[in-house]
Amino acid sequence: MIDRRHEARFDTDVELVVWGVDTHGECFMQPARARDISLSGALLSGIDTDLQSGDVVGIVYAGRKARFRVVWVRYDGTGDRQQVAVHRVAADDCPWLDLVSEGAPPRPTLVKGQTDAEIL
Repeated sequence: MIDRRHEARFDTDVELVVWGVDTHGECFMQPARARDISLSGALLSGIDTDLQSGDVVGIVYAGRKARFRVVWVRYDGTGDRQQVAVHRVAADDCPWLDLVSEGAPPRPTLVKGQTDAEIL
């Protein structure tokens, strides 16, 4: 299979917060994990909210917020949590730029005692 990606992906495992409106019109906010990240997207895991392609969600990582459009959704092996591929809305800055920039030192994730949910 040919890989058609236009930018480098980085295999990592970071904690973040995802929020938005699910397929039932209910607001949600929950912790999740991101891996296989790039400047424009990521693969999220641990999502237990019903989402579908085209939905827009917000993500907070290291105190930075950005909006992402859901590209595809699939359930994990147990069927109760989802993996969600997301693509960043172009107008928003990449929240994990420091992780994908070559040679950039990691930025502190949070101020001591602060959580990503408090930033919202």
